[in-house]
Amino acid sequence: MIRVEIDSIRVSLMSQDRVVVLREQETERYLPIWIGPFEAEAIRVELQGVEVTRPLTHDLLKSVIKALGGKLEHIFVNDLRNDTFFARLLVKVDGRELEIDARPSDAIALAVRMKVPIFVAKSVMDKASITPEAEVAEQALSTSGQDVPGEGEEENLGVFKDFLENLDLDDLDDQ
Repeated sequence: MIRVEIDSIRVSLMSQDRVVVLREQETERYLPIWIGPFEAEAIRVELQGVEVTRPLTHDLLKSVIKALGGKLEHIFVNDLRNDTFFARLLVKVDGRELEIDARPSDAIALAVRMKVPIFVAKSVMDKASITPEAEVAEQALSTSGQDVPGEGEEENLGVFKDFLENLDLDDLDDQ
């Protein structure tokens, strides 16, 4: 298990979805997980300490766990199948350990409320994490020493070249 913390919650420009970005504590490895806007808001409200007049769903779940004498030990993003992340809540109650299936977004929202660690399976981090420095270095290596566009890039730029070549800048003086 790899301990992570919430790095950020980002908004997709293409949809209503949000991305919660988890960062491995000991490295600069990040795990982006797509979540819905309501779950993102639930996480944000708690992280920013926003007061709500009535309990949100995750506040209710926190109250239920406590009222039943349970304690959330940690959450664990344990699997990634068909581009879907899976998580587990580890709850101790009456001397027993219960593992409860959860969506990662709900598990994270509960973890921030109950101030418990967030863990990710090594296999999940290996499959889905990103390391910005490594990706930048990889891109630099792939383009270093190339003065000409790579295969297929010339064709992709053709539309822009045509536009620039046919641009009539003399019309700008008339305005």
